Amino acid sequence: MNKAQLIEAVTKTTKMKKVDTEMVLNTAIDTIKKSVKKGDDVTLIGFGTFTKTKRKARLGRNPQTGKEIKIPAMTVPKFRAGREFKDAVR
Repeated sequence: MNKAQLIEAVTKTTKMKKVDTEMVLNTAIDTIKKSVKKGDDVTLIGFGTFTKTKRKARLGRNPQTGKEIKIPAMTVPKFRAGREFKDAVR
């Protein structure tokens, strides 16, 4: 399911206008991005937690040449699924 299909499904379920549903979804996603970027965790009970995590610098290998390359340290987003979400998928 992509974003357009998600908007369509939520529109049918809530009977909201498609434009309103898209605005709500975009606002929710933007709010999560901004909060995690600031360093705040976003927890949606039953769904999961969005966090920001640091990766250490490391050595990698170029798969085409086999040559070692340095991969710099970086900050990356992380999602940890909640128990209810995990149970629903199983």
